[in-house]
Amino acid sequence: MKTILKWAGSKSGLMSELIKHLPAGDRLVEPFAGSCAVMMNTDYPAYLVADVNPDLINLYRQVKEHTRPFIVMALSLFNQNKTEESYYQVRKDFNFNAALPLLERAAQFLYLNRHGYRGLCRYNKRGEFNNPYGHYKQPYFPLAEIEAFALKAQRATFECLGYSETLSMIRSGDVVYCDPPYHGTFNGYHTEGFSDDDQHSLACILLGISERNPVIVSNSDTLFTRSIYREFGLTRITAARSVGVAAGEGKRAPEIIAARCLTNESIREGVRSIASMTAIEIYIQKYNLKYG
Repeated sequence: MKTILKWAGSKSGLMSELIKHLPAGDRLVEPFAGSCAVMMNTDYPAYLVADVNPDLINLYRQVKEHTRPFIVMALSLFNQNKTEESYYQVRKDFNFNAALPLLERAAQFLYLNRHGYRGLCRYNKRGEFNNPYGHYKQPYFPLAEIEAFALKAQRATFECLGYSETLSMIRSGDVVYCDPPYHGTFNGYHTEGFSDDDQHSLACILLGISERNPVIVSNSDTLFTRSIYREFGLTRITAARSVGVAAGEGKRAPEIIAARCLTNESIREGVRSIASMTAIEIYIQKYNLKYG
């Protein structure tokens, strides 16, 4: 199922592979909302979807809670602002009109996404949306996607939070899927970016969570990501990196899907292994652990 937004790194085209790694659970938790492709292409009883970008979360909340008014306002923007000049006027209003109502801001965010260059969600250090005009002949208005999202969103809670705060809300029965800004690629989706320290911090938190809950992560296939996710099972795939511009079609890059969960069966296997060891083997193991 397609998504409301065009999105660099959207998982819509990878769901046939990703779904193999997503186990059943009571709730899917996504600390990096992105285009919500995973939510729209899975069927969990509930979802916790979060992101540090307030414009993204506001869009999803407005579509969920005010579907029809949102459609009317967004469609009006699309119909009345079809030139490059009008794009920059909408972008100026989006950036500098502090009194802009949340519903109108959400509609403008969709307009900028569908009319901007490659659908990028890009901000400068001052927090201003700065993606240039995309020169599309006929920008697509995602009516069917909005209506499908509004229906699915009734199962979801949307929170404007960082990944560490979101992951502190994990409970028994949750499945965690993380799609952070990819290592070594564009990460200007928010003013603060996403550094190597952030990548490492996220991996450490997820390693701890995976002792209790299934954790699945997508990222670039680099020596760095393979190192920080070395305790996870790694699957290498290739994925398209373009977002709908003809000049970028066909570009593909390697990615990894990292998955880990210390299940009850894993614990039982460990207990059986210890039970089958001789007293000498147990002594040697303890000796090595203490003095090796």
